[in-house]
Amino acid sequence: MNIVKVNAIGDNCPIPVVKAKKAIDALEDAAIVEISVDNEIAVQNVTKMVNQKNLEYTCEKVGQNHYVIKVQCGEVVESEATKEVVAAIAKEEKMVVVLSSDKMGEGDEELGKVLIKGFIYAITQLDKYPKAVLLYNSGVKLSSEGSDSIGDLKVLEDHGVEILSCGTCLNFYNLQDKLQVGKVTNMYSIVEELSGATNIIRP
Repeated sequence: MNIVKVNAIGDNCPIPVVKAKKAIDALEDAAIVEISVDNEIAVQNVTKMVNQKNLEYTCEKVGQNHYVIKVQCGEVVESEATKEVVAAIAKEEKMVVVLSSDKMGEGDEELGKVLIKGFIYAITQLDKYPKAVLLYNSGVKLSSEGSDSIGDLKVLEDHGVEILSCGTCLNFYNLQDKLQVGKVTNMYSIVEELSGATNIIRP
C-alpha cells in the first residue's frame, strides 16, 4: 500500500489539519497517510478531523515533540442513500453561538462578566438548543477552571450541544490543562462550524 507523508512539524494551528485533510482528500487509491506533528494539541486536532471522516488511525510518540499519526485510507463509495441523508442534513437549521470574550459588551468589566454568565444561562432555557458553542480568545476562560459558567455549559453539553474551545487560545492563557467542559478544537474546525451555520449568535 502506498504511504503518503505529511510534515506538519513547526506548523501553527490550523495548518496541520489543513495539510492532513488535503493529503487525504487528494487520494485516488487506498493509502496510508502519515502525519508528523510536534504537540499534543495538533494530535487532537488532526485525529478529530480523521474521526469525522470515519477513518482508522494509530498515533505514536516517536521522540520528544514528535508524534506520528498513521491514517488508513481506503476507497470510499458514496451510495445514493448516503447522498440523500447528507443533503437532508445540509438543509437543517444550524445555530452556532460564538463566545470570543469572557465578558459581554464594553464598559465595566465586572458588569460584563455578570452579563456573559446570564447570557450563557439564557441559552440553557431556549426551546431549541444551538448545534455548537465556539469559544476562542478570552472566551476559553468560560470553559476553564474557575469559571462561573461551567455548570450551564455542562447542561448544554448534556443536551447534545458541542462545546468547542480553541486549543491555541487555551495555550496562550495557560489553560490547556484546566479545561472543564467540552473539547479542544482548532481554527479550521471553527471556520467549518461558522461556514456551515444558518444562524450565528454573538453576544
